[in-house]
Amino acid sequence: MPALQTSRGAAEARQGVGVSARGSVIDLFCGAGGLSHGFRLEGFDIVAGVDFDAKCKYPFERNNDAPFLLEDVAKIDAGRLNSLFTPGLPRVLVGCAPCQPFSKYSQGREDGRWQLLEHFSRLICEVQPDVVSMENVPRLQKFMGSAVFSTFVRALRNNDYFVDWKIAYCPDYGIPQSRSRLVLLASRFGPPGVPEATHTADRYRTVRDVIGDLPALTAGGADQADPLHRCSELSENNVKRMRASRPGGSWRDWKQDLVTPCHRRETGQGYSSVYGRMKWDEPAPTITTQFFGFGNGRFGHPEQDRAISLREGALIQTFPPDYAFVPEGQKIEIKTLGRLIGNAVPVSLGQAIARRISAHLEEYGR
Repeated sequence: MPALQTSRGAAEARQGVGVSARGSVIDLFCGAGGLSHGFRLEGFDIVAGVDFDAKCKYPFERNNDAPFLLEDVAKIDAGRLNSLFTPGLPRVLVGCAPCQPFSKYSQGREDGRWQLLEHFSRLICEVQPDVVSMENVPRLQKFMGSAVFSTFVRALRNNDYFVDWKIAYCPDYGIPQSRSRLVLLASRFGPPGVPEATHTADRYRTVRDVIGDLPALTAGGADQADPLHRCSELSENNVKRMRASRPGGSWRDWKQDLVTPCHRRETGQGYSSVYGRMKWDEPAPTITTQFFGFGNGRFGHPEQDRAISLREGALIQTFPPDYAFVPEGQKIEIKTLGRLIGNAVPVSLGQAIARRISAHLEEYGR
């Protein structure tokens, strides 16, 4: 109960925010806080984030000035969530349930985490927030023959929500990576619409735009002035492979003696989108939880013989340069922070969603 008391105290303190805030936001599956931070930058009052990963607590609280609840969304009580919203403000419930079960990378494996979307739906129906935002991978629409997504939408409509959604191509929103996401908005006031694009193809932000000025690193190195600007080590063979790789390419560009045994086998022939470098003047590939590894995708630096650093991954995810992921002086764990950064909703996508909700609330006099 102490966390609840802290949250209530924070909510009471926020009553002074009044009309200066766009709305009161609770973020389910909040992770390190990328979605929440987008809302915060657009003037919303973040009142809580909920996640089952304790590593998310520091970055969420430090950057969003809101309590982090170490809770399982499948078990949290709707009444508890309702007590956290700031009185007098529109109540906004947002979330991105773990997308791995619906991703093409799941290879069709069974993954019970998809049921967390059902719990998100349950909480919406019990809490009855004014506005809802759900973000996930596009393949959610086809998962189990579209039954999961259609059930989610039907539950919202049965509870008197107007529902709109679209597939958002991230470069259209100033995000320098070729990621596509399913963005759904629902409102009790009227049709909420969908986020409008802010960039055209001739104005897409590129890898060069966001990481081109960072100090050079060698594999396994770190920048003394920026602890997050550090990258993974490379074996001697992978250094040779890195030097043989070209921007936008893959292991197919190498001489045969450099090709790994797994890719020489027939079963490995289809995995061509690994062991490549990013292109300077295009958006990056989709940042995953393994972006810090050269062999996990096209995550090689365009010029330097290394995988991209944690800082570079965070910037491509549009986290501000001053976004703190660990307390000052704490050891940087590449795998842990890579997971937090890769799992995050890009901050700029959160801003686009928040702007659409803000315009919607104004349209309906809320």
